Amino acid sequence: MSNHFNDEHPWDTNLAMQLPGKLVLVGLAYFEAGAEEPFEQQQLFGRVVHADERSGILLSLQGLRAGEQFNLPPDTRSFLEAPPGEYRLRTTGEVVDDPDFTVTFSIQKQATTQREG
Repeated sequence: MSNHFNDEHPWDTNLAMQLPGKLVLVGLAYFEAGAEEPFEQQQLFGRVVHADERSGILLSLQGLRAGEQFNLPPDTRSFLEAPPGEYRLRTTGEVVDDPDFTVTFSIQKQATTQREG
């Protein structure tokens, strides 16, 4: 898998076809508009149910969030093959053994504009 980041083509069909059934460790960082430091970070993990270029990547969560589903955006650019080992989630203390992939997303709030009345 390539680590080449391509803004024009966020969907890698070959990678997406490999994802169903794979264990994915997800890191999410939430930012205020214009902020450089996140106001919240979240980690979760689960198995990919399906990966679709239009609807995104659906995970069936495991661990403390077992039974929940979480939908990632249809963007495969930051998926990286995970080296074997134990991964401890900072946010919950859970340990994930040998995930297939890691992925991170930064979510930035939109700046609000005030309307003149």
